[in-house]
Amino acid sequence: MKDHKLGFIRGRLRSIKFAVKGMWLLLTTEDSIKVQAFFAILVTFMGFYFSISTNEWLAQILVIALVLVAEALNTAIEKVADFVHPDYDKKIGFIKDIAAGAPAFAAFFSLIIAGIIYIPKIIAIF
Repeated sequence: MKDHKLGFIRGRLRSIKFAVKGMWLLLTTEDSIKVQAFFAILVTFMGFYFSISTNEWLAQILVIALVLVAEALNTAIEKVADFVHPDYDKKIGFIKDIAAGAPAFAAFFSLIIAGIIYIPKIIAIF
């Protein structure tokens, strides 16, 4: 329920606090997010090393965000499904499998974009 006494600015700051807490919980408790964050850091260093263009940075940042958001939403769906039905259930399993497909799609296309950006630069070294 909304607390109208907080005021607009204080309400937004409170929302930011919850969002940062959620990001911290994801980064400290979820292995899939840790792996994706590692690759995000890796390609960020690669971007600086290879001096990628502004457009390449934009594409890279966009796919990093896409993958992390997809992983976060997948985690949330799985946590809700486990809470609602802790025992194995075929329908819940189906829902969780579909949710897991979202970060898989995002990761697949991020690999394509990484290939477009970095394969020519790596080939140029040799």
